[in-house]
Amino acid sequence: MKQRHIQTAAAFLLLAVAVAYRLCTGLAGSHSQWLPNFSPIAAIALCGAIFLTKRLALLVPLAALFLSDLVLNSHYGVSLFGVDMLSRYVALGLIVALGWALRGRPHSATVLLAAAGGSTLFYLITNTGSWLASSLYAKTLSGWVQALTTGLPGYPPTWVFFRNSLASDLLFTALFLVCMAATRQQPELRVPRAQRLEPSIP
Repeated sequence: MKQRHIQTAAAFLLLAVAVAYRLCTGLAGSHSQWLPNFSPIAAIALCGAIFLTKRLALLVPLAALFLSDLVLNSHYGVSLFGVDMLSRYVALGLIVALGWALRGRPHSATVLLAAAGGSTLFYLITNTGSWLASSLYAKTLSGWVQALTTGLPGYPPTWVFFRNSLASDLLFTALFLVCMAATRQQPELRVPRAQRLEPSIP
């Protein structure tokens, strides 16, 4: 029970740091970010679903993301509603489901592989959402391919966002795994049965 409390506290601490990072880089402006889309979004959803208690696994990651979106979207005058935003939460919901599937057997290699898969899923779904929502994309196969590769003129190619997202998801997921490993209790020293027997009286 004590170990569960320690791990939950550590998870909340990492979530708070990750959300603070996202707000700081987001409020600084897109042109000041040294790596566009370098963010802990998917790592929060995946690791929160794996390591938090069942009651909090879905609520905490999505609530943290919603609150940060609330601040960032208000700052930039962007609506919280629409196909573009909806696609992000659909993608995050699927990543949470992926984390749920790993509960009880969170091997480090499996979690990192899931983080890479989640990044790819997020990239495909959100860029498809942008393709559907933006009138600047032709609603054709070539327009969809453009949304997944070069993106819109005046912005970095969307594959660059995917590269940065993949790198950040792996990094933040690895940090989460390190945090969880550091909170594991050391196994109790077991006294051999022979030593636990009271000495016989001669």
